[in-house]
Amino acid sequence: MAKVPVNKHQPIYQIPTNPTAVRTKKYALPTKKYTRLALKHLVKEQLKWALIPVALIIGNIILNVTGTYPNIWIYVMIVIGVLLYVLFWVIQFVGITQFEQYKPMFERYQYEIDPRQIIMKINQKEGGVMKWEQIKSVYKEKDGFVMVISRGQFLYLPYNIFNSDHDLKIVTRILKQKNYIKD
Repeated sequence: MAKVPVNKHQPIYQIPTNPTAVRTKKYALPTKKYTRLALKHLVKEQLKWALIPVALIIGNIILNVTGTYPNIWIYVMIVIGVLLYVLFWVIQFVGITQFEQYKPMFERYQYEIDPRQIIMKINQKEGGVMKWEQIKSVYKEKDGFVMVISRGQFLYLPYNIFNSDHDLKIVTRILKQKNYIKD
């Protein structure tokens, strides 16, 4: 935190800001939106592993048709295994919304975005800084940007929190310059 001169109209400690940064409206990520986005990202990330149950089912079909090893329980076990795996991640993502240590992910922030960093402000005195290096990937949804930090942790910036189309274009240009999104 940078110390600024004491003035009755200005807080004693203030997060340093960039006057050219894009400032957004305050936004809090709804927990249902978080769960949906987290599961969607998990499916995108883990889609290649879906070939394992498919290969097991195809292998079992071949064994059943040839009469080598007729067994229907393998189908049931594969379906149960896939359902338990998906249920495990649903419980994880819903649980994150309940834990105290993850509550900051769901607070109302005003974002200030510039080419160096993203500043997340709760108010003029409190907030945090996120460097672009912390963001692993970014992708566009139909209604906003998803900035992935890790599995289950991301920033979601809907388009409607930007004050103008110009601000949205500036953020899009920054993301393109950082090679997070393509044209």
